[in-house]
Amino acid sequence: MKDIAVTTGYSANTVSLALRGSPRIPEETRDRIQSAARSLNYFPNTIAQALVSRETRTIGLILTDIMNPTLTLVSRFLEKELAQRGYALMLAASDHDSSKEVSALDVFRSRQVDGILIYPTNHNRLDHIRAVRQAGYPALVLADIPFAGLDVVAIDDRSGAYKAVRHLIERGHRRIAMLDAAQLVRNSEKHDGAVRAIAEAGLPAEALIVIKPDGHTATDGFRAIGEAMKAEWRPTALFATTDSLAIGVLRWCREQGVSVPGDLAIVGYDNTEAADFSSVPMTSIDYAAAEVSRHAVDRILSLIGKTSPPAPIVTLIDPEIVVRQSS
Repeated sequence: MKDIAVTTGYSANTVSLALRGSPRIPEETRDRIQSAARSLNYFPNTIAQALVSRETRTIGLILTDIMNPTLTLVSRFLEKELAQRGYALMLAASDHDSSKEVSALDVFRSRQVDGILIYPTNHNRLDHIRAVRQAGYPALVLADIPFAGLDVVAIDDRSGAYKAVRHLIERGHRRIAMLDAAQLVRNSEKHDGAVRAIAEAGLPAEALIVIKPDGHTATDGFRAIGEAMKAEWRPTALFATTDSLAIGVLRWCREQGVSVPGDLAIVGYDNTEAADFSSVPMTSIDYAAAEVSRHAVDRILSLIGKTSPPAPIVTLIDPEIVVRQSS
């Protein structure tokens, strides 16, 4: 700042105010000082600022899978929302591993981020997140876990899965397969919604055939569907809990000469761009990434600076089904 003061002829105090955008400094003076700062390659020391303000203006985000296109889209919207409010976003991925999730929480806290947003790996093991919140640290869950005792902003996955399976039932299907990778870590929200749709339609529980793929990708969907289609009680419809799984099923159907939706109707989940442009445009449950991001940023920023954590607020967004040719 002294170098900028010497270069411009202003006092160090004037330079300091101008670099902070103070309205006390005339616009022409601010522009001249900021231009000089750029030419001298000056950047503020955010670490030093944080020591004074006790805020880093940074929010941490823990994803389960950084390659998941829906989570990547959410990250993009979160970054935009935070940037508009003067905050930066720091990313970490747990890779569906609870130990990595705990490590990421520790890293974020050691880096003094102002708050943490998280997609938990296991929806039934949240004590480590509760401990963070109880310590007075802002933390918000981005998954449909309304009774966790935590702040939640998420898509209502029970409602989304219910709408997906009800849509297939309304089109006359009575043997519906469900590709549900969340079963691997006993996350049951989408399964609960699918079971509800079956029960309300008066169908036997056996009308829903649950298949547990090894993961959430198109490759996992491709590998998992074969066994179900060989079964004597072959399904006429399929609900996949991610669009990626459903796209793998579409590929298998094309290779095996299975007509979609003639022989197998398909509904995915997340309404990614790939669903709209797949070989058969795919019906999918819409993940309202922009709305989730806006609510999440509003809530996490409202928690910063609180001396004790307020009562948690749960915001569940009811998703819509986007019907296309696959069903």
